[in-house]
Amino acid sequence: MSILVVDVGSSAVRASVFRPDGTVAARQVAAFGTERPYPGLVELDARQVADAALGAARACLGEAGPVEGVGVTNQRGTTVLWDAATGEPVGPALSWQDLRTAGTCLELQGEGLRLAPNESATKLAWLLDNFDPDRHRDLRFGTVDTWVAWVLTEGRAHVTDLSNAAVSGLLPTEDVLAGRADIAWSTSRLERLRVPERCLPRIVGSSEVVAEATALDGAPPLCALVGDQQASLMGQGCVRDGDAKATFGTGAFLDVNIGQGPPAFGLSSRRGPQGCMPVVAWGLRGELTWGVEALMLSAGAALQWLSHDLGMLGSPAESAEVAAQCEDTDDVHFVPALIGVGTPHWDFGARSMFIGMTTGTGRPQMVRAVLRGVAQRGADLLAAAEADSGRHVGVLRVDGGMTANPVFLQELADACQIPLHVSAELEATSAGAAYLAGMATGTWSGYDDILAVVRPRRVVGPGPRDHRERWQEAVSRSLQWYPELTALQF
Repeated sequence: MSILVVDVGSSAVRASVFRPDGTVAARQVAAFGTERPYPGLVELDARQVADAALGAARACLGEAGPVEGVGVTNQRGTTVLWDAATGEPVGPALSWQDLRTAGTCLELQGEGLRLAPNESATKLAWLLDNFDPDRHRDLRFGTVDTWVAWVLTEGRAHVTDLSNAAVSGLLPTEDVLAGRADIAWSTSRLERLRVPERCLPRIVGSSEVVAEATALDGAPPLCALVGDQQASLMGQGCVRDGDAKATFGTGAFLDVNIGQGPPAFGLSSRRGPQGCMPVVAWGLRGELTWGVEALMLSAGAALQWLSHDLGMLGSPAESAEVAAQCEDTDDVHFVPALIGVGTPHWDFGARSMFIGMTTGTGRPQMVRAVLRGVAQRGADLLAAAEADSGRHVGVLRVDGGMTANPVFLQELADACQIPLHVSAELEATSAGAAYLAGMATGTWSGYDDILAVVRPRRVVGPGPRDHRERWQEAVSRSLQWYPELTALQF
C-alpha cells in the first residue's frame, strides 16, 4: 500500500503519494501567503496553511487512490495558536524566521534562560500576551506539524514529535540530552513564560499510529510527524551512524547522524565548539536517534537576490547557464552573508561581499562566484559538522532546489573534496516522512528496506581544490561589519 505525505514549507504545501518501491505516484503543490508587516517580522495565515494542506492532500488521493498511512513534515519553529473549541487560529502564525522576540530572548539570557528567537517558546509567549493576556481562554499551541495533525484528524489529535519539540525551547534540556523517550514539558520554563500546560501537545514518536485522518477520504491513520531537516536525513537514507546530508534551499542545513546518544558538547552547551547544534533526528520504536546540524543562513537566497533585486538573472535557474560561460571566476569571490553567517562563525553582523573584481570581471564571473561562495560555505558546514560530531564523512548526500544546478554541484564537490550523492527527489523531506510513516504501517519493516529503495540520481566526484585559502580570506573580511549585531548571541 502507499503512503501520503503532507510537506509544509515556508510558502507552500507539497502533498505526495509514495509507492512501496519509493516512487512517487502523485504530487500536488498548493501555495500560501507570507506577510512581512515590518522588517524582521514574518507571519503566516494558519487557516491558509490548513486549506492548502487539505486541498493538496485531497487532490493527491483523488489522483493516486487510497493510502495506508499519512506522514507530516514541516518547517520547524513556526508557531500557531488556536481556539480549542472552534479550531480557528488566534492571531497570526509566527514564522521561524520572525525576530520580534529577539529582545525578550536577550532579557531572558540575563536571567540564565537561553532561548533563541527562531524557537517557539518566546513566540508562543508573545501570542498569549497579545491574544490571551489573562490566560483564561482555552487555546492550543503547536508547531506546523501539530496544527496540520489537528486539521487532518479534525481535532482528535493534539500531538508533536521530539524532532520538533526538542527545538521548541520548552523541554528540559537535561532530559532531552539524557535521551529519555518519555520527556515532559519543562514546568519551570512554562511558568517563566506564563504558558498554561493545557496549551501544549502530547509528545509522540516520529513513527507511530496516532489517530485517523478523518478529514481525508478513507480516514487513513496519521502515523508520522517529523521536522523537515530530520525528514531529509531519513529521506536520503542517512540511517547509519556517520551518514550525512545537506539540503540547499533558501538557506542550507547539513546534518550528520550520530546514532543513539547526543553529542558530547550538548551536555554543557547549546552549540558545539565549531558552531553545530545537537538535534533529535527522530524517535523510532522507543529509541532516539541523534544528529548534529550545521546551518547556512543564505544559500539559494543569494541567487534570488541576483535575479529579483539586482536583475542580473531572469530567474535563479539561469545561474547554471550563465556561470558555465566562464571556466573560473578569475579570483573573484562572493561571501553569502545577506543576513549574517551561521556555522561556524555565528556572526549576525557579517554581510555579503564581492571581492577581487577588476575591469575584466563580467556577469558570468560574478554569477559563478555566487555559486562558488555557497559551495565554499557548504565546505565550512561539513568541516564544522565533522569536528563537532567526531565523525568523518566519506560521502555527502545532497538535496534541495540548488542541486538542480550542475555548476553548483561541481563547485560543492570540489570544495568538500568528497563525492556527492544527489537525491533522486529534489526535496527529500517528503520521502523521509513517507519512510517513517511506512515503518509504522509495515510498508517498510526497517532501515534495510529503506536503503533498498534509496538511490541517488547522480554521483558527482571532486576535482582540484584550488580556492579554499582565498575564500577564507574573503570571509574574514566580511565578518563583524555591524559590531552591534555581531555581539548578539542566542
